[in-house]
Order: sequence, then structure tokens, then C-alpha cells
Amino acid sequence: MQVQGQYDARAFLSEQMTRAQGLRLKRLSEEAYQPAQYARDLSFSEAARRIQALEAEIELANSF
Repeated sequence: MQVQGQYDARAFLSEQMTRAQGLRLKRLSEEAYQPAQYARDLSFSEAARRIQALEAEIELANSF
């Protein structure tokens, strides 16, 4: 968001995840057989962290 014309990254990171993040996280959590990783009320930064972790886990599983 903006604070007196400046971008406030902390406010942005604490906001709700985007719709795109929600869809991606739901798909990845199902693909990784970890449906508990998806929750509707995650922050933007928490959703990004979970997406990154699930992508890494899926990539590792596919490497075998």
C-alpha cells in the first residue's frame, strides 16, 4: 500500500493472499497430498512461503 506517496512493503506482505495464490496453493497442496497446507485466510507472504515449499517438495519427489 502507499503511505504518503511511498510504498509500504510491510503492509502489502501482511495482506490477504491473492486469488491467484489461493488457486495455485490449493492445486499444489492437493498434488503434494497435503491439503492442510491450504487455508483461505493466509497472508500474502505466508501463501508465498507455502507455495515455494510445496513446489520444492514436488520437484524433489519428481526427481526420483
